[in-house]
Amino acid sequence: MNAIEVKNVNKNYGRVKALDDVSFFVGKGEVFGLIGPDGAGKTSMFRILCSLLLPETGTASVDGFDVVRQMRQVRCRVGYMPGKFSLYQDLTIEENLKFFATLFGTTVEEGYDSIKAIYSQIERFKDRKAGALSGGMKQKLALSCALVHSPSVLFLDEPTTGVDPVSRKEFWEMLLTLKERGITIMASTPYLDEVRCCERVAFLDHGRIRGIDTPEVILDRFKNIFNPPGIEHEKTTEKIDENVIEVSHLVKAFGTFHAVDDISFSVKRGEIFGFLGANGAGKTTAMHMLTGLNQPTSGTGTVAGYDIRTQHEEIKQHIGYMSQKFSLYEDLTVSENIRLFAGIYGMKDDDIRRKTDELLERLRFTEHKHDLVGSLPLGWKQKLAFSVSIFHEPGVVFLDEPTGGVDPATRRQFWELIYDAAARGITVFVTTHYMDEAEYCDRISIMVDGKISALGTPDELKRRFHQPDMDHVFTYLARQATRSSD
Repeated sequence: MNAIEVKNVNKNYGRVKALDDVSFFVGKGEVFGLIGPDGAGKTSMFRILCSLLLPETGTASVDGFDVVRQMRQVRCRVGYMPGKFSLYQDLTIEENLKFFATLFGTTVEEGYDSIKAIYSQIERFKDRKAGALSGGMKQKLALSCALVHSPSVLFLDEPTTGVDPVSRKEFWEMLLTLKERGITIMASTPYLDEVRCCERVAFLDHGRIRGIDTPEVILDRFKNIFNPPGIEHEKTTEKIDENVIEVSHLVKAFGTFHAVDDISFSVKRGEIFGFLGANGAGKTTAMHMLTGLNQPTSGTGTVAGYDIRTQHEEIKQHIGYMSQKFSLYEDLTVSENIRLFAGIYGMKDDDIRRKTDELLERLRFTEHKHDLVGSLPLGWKQKLAFSVSIFHEPGVVFLDEPTGGVDPATRRQFWELIYDAAARGITVFVTTHYMDEAEYCDRISIMVDGKISALGTPDELKRRFHQPDMDHVFTYLARQATRSSD
């Protein structure tokens, strides 16, 4: 008997066909990937298999139990990590774990053996609130909560989005130990290295299964989607000889802990500057100081000619900012979001109307200008959020993990927008956990333990550390961290 069986499943949302006659099976103890672009129907499939959503037609079973007629038995046998953070931010690690154990009619003590290998890594922080955890710790806690009732099948819907490469590798090492215990794992992921960790994958596109095979076969057969050709972009260090960002001996301390510990660098006009580091290395704290959202403990810095210590309000008016947590209003339409943010930036009505039409045409959103942003696929939202962040043509735009969870083809389109902005003289300051994107930057800094451990072009860093690509450079430096990112 297979662990998962799906036969001719259909699911509609109004006129949108999310799942169209989907059929596949997953063997017991198999690591199975469900992959595809944004809006392909992956989350709908996960929710149906976890008995959280009803199919229109067709059948699905988990461990031999029908997900519609026997949902109580199904829910006792599955663990589920949804794409959006599933923990309670204001509860501690221990409180979250006890809550999820109670939901399944068990206790942490009864289920401890099931989670010991993973939970023991974070147990010493059990009184820390979930909202204060790094990405790696959140993963471990969410996985512990999903396993506390000893499920036989584990569903993971993009569980590593927004997590640095080293923590992602450690997460998948944990998953493979679960496989050794006979647990069936079905996962979706936009990361190709994680796709290759699966034994088989199903490619879902526009609600239909287009292929099921080994990762190598599927990634090669649909390489135009999963491995699109690189973007032609002539990198040069000969940017306009004007520093738009200057930082000298910048420090941010929280008590005795130095989140940012004496960093210095500069960024030129029109440069694409990658700001990398593992979760907890200090990247976001540094970015908050540069954008006027937080004040430094010591050191100096200027952004677009304004002092980060005394002119933070002026900085906010002359930069664009796109956070890793989606920054548009989901209950407003595309046009309403553009108009709102343009007004905040102080643009004139005539300019707003003219530039809105130009933007919608460029993004091919004209037919969707009256759609609610909340109804758009993730990739569309992110392209819109970026375009809105530079709508007023700022001198600098700060992008904090802008492509988290987005498929490769959509990420490529996003980076074409970045190149267009840089060509217009906008400086792009970007953090990312995709190391192929690091290769696209003109220069890169890598933070470790609050300090900048490396700074240079991608080619320079690969030569300096004798590594074949930026993924290996990042892993080599991040593994030298002495303080816990957690």
